[in-house]
Amino acid sequence: MSNDESSAQNGEQLRARIAWYYYVAGLTQQEISERLGIARARVNRIAGQLRADGSVVVDIRLPLASCVALEEQLKEIYGLKLVAVVPSADDDEQQRRMIGDAAGAMLDALIQDGQRISVGWGRTLSATIKQLRARQLRDSSVVSLMGGLTRGSETNAFEVSTELAKTLGADCYYVTAPIYCPSIESREFLLTHSGVNEVMERARKSSVAIVSCGDMTPRTKLTTINTVRERLAELKKIGAIGEILGTFLDAKGLPVDHVLNKSVIAMPPSDLAAIPNSILISGGLYKAEIIHAILSAGYVHCLVTDEAVAQRLVSRRPSTSVTNR
Repeated sequence: MSNDESSAQNGEQLRARIAWYYYVAGLTQQEISERLGIARARVNRIAGQLRADGSVVVDIRLPLASCVALEEQLKEIYGLKLVAVVPSADDDEQQRRMIGDAAGAMLDALIQDGQRISVGWGRTLSATIKQLRARQLRDSSVVSLMGGLTRGSETNAFEVSTELAKTLGADCYYVTAPIYCPSIESREFLLTHSGVNEVMERARKSSVAIVSCGDMTPRTKLTTINTVRERLAELKKIGAIGEILGTFLDAKGLPVDHVLNKSVIAMPPSDLAAIPNSILISGGLYKAEIIHAILSAGYVHCLVTDEAVAQRLVSRRPSTSVTNR
């Protein structure tokens, strides 16, 4: 590659980073200037050019070479069908917005009339739905994958599934039960004597499923509810490193032997593998270990995450055999 070609490529990568940080993450020009180590005036000039030359319209058309390379590596290492990697941001809210934007683009390409789309909960999924193109799907439905909290929240399973159904113009089926039952017996009763089991069966027949995951710190909404917070020490002691759909997993991606996992009202992670397009949408380096465990266990087929997490993931190999897809 000649010096001119290398310079042009580096220039495009700089334009791509500025596009992501300015138009998706919402960073100020001064913040971008400090992050990239270039003059603010240059950031201002490039940001204006991006809009003027059509590089930034509704979506960003400049892929980052480093992110594209990571996407291909993650597909190969973990046997994934689709991967989207976005630049990393220091602020959690900015990161969720960037990941949500990429996840929305992935979903837009997958969702069609006549499909059943199932959904978990969480702030990242809420951010994803905000980026989806509103439409009126025919003969389609949205199905919740898990029970909800006892109080309203934009991250609650009820609100997330409602918003997705509204955006897609689809019917919605809810799991009318709490995320955790008071006992194993009450869980069995709910599954046997209510409509919960029928909703879960609908979810198993989905074409697309979108889920997130959490670590064991207060940054994960699930750990702040009393039922979980009171048992966090127990969960950590037996090897739990995080959760997906309310099921706590160890470093190999296996559910730990704990009463919470036996009383959870949600699709088991293993059932996600049977859904043609199951997508894990999650980022932040503090979640890298649980994301690695989920991918290693082969629970999902697709991934949307950030650059720092992707780099951590490719530096490792699955701790268990990834399910053949």
